[in-house]
Amino acid sequence: MKKKGIKWDQKGFTLIEVLIGLVILSVGLLAIAGLQITSARGNFFSKNLTQATYVAQDRLEFLGNVPFDSPQLQPGTYNDGKAVFSGLSFDRAYTVVLNGNLKTITYTVNWSEGVNRSISFSTFISQ
Repeated sequence: MKKKGIKWDQKGFTLIEVLIGLVILSVGLLAIAGLQITSARGNFFSKNLTQATYVAQDRLEFLGNVPFDSPQLQPGTYNDGKAVFSGLSFDRAYTVVLNGNLKTITYTVNWSEGVNRSISFSTFISQ
């Protein structure tokens, strides 16, 4: 009876090859995880920016429809209070500048998401 021994010429993967493959796979998965974190932060910022834009445009449209000689549109800077959407507080203010028969209204919304953020919109109204 012939004894069967180990054949070293068999095809397959060695333990070292498997470990190297796992290391490469791990590095790739860590890179994807980093992208997920960046994506989540970007989505959070985009949501807040969209809400701030809505707040600013809504009030700017309202101010654009106020009569030209209204006390709300006298030259100066006005604090328009806070607005809260989805648990985030937005500080609102606007500035009116008179230039002949033309008024420039600049509406600014500030908020904080760990970093102070701000967005401004401007419009012109005439008499």
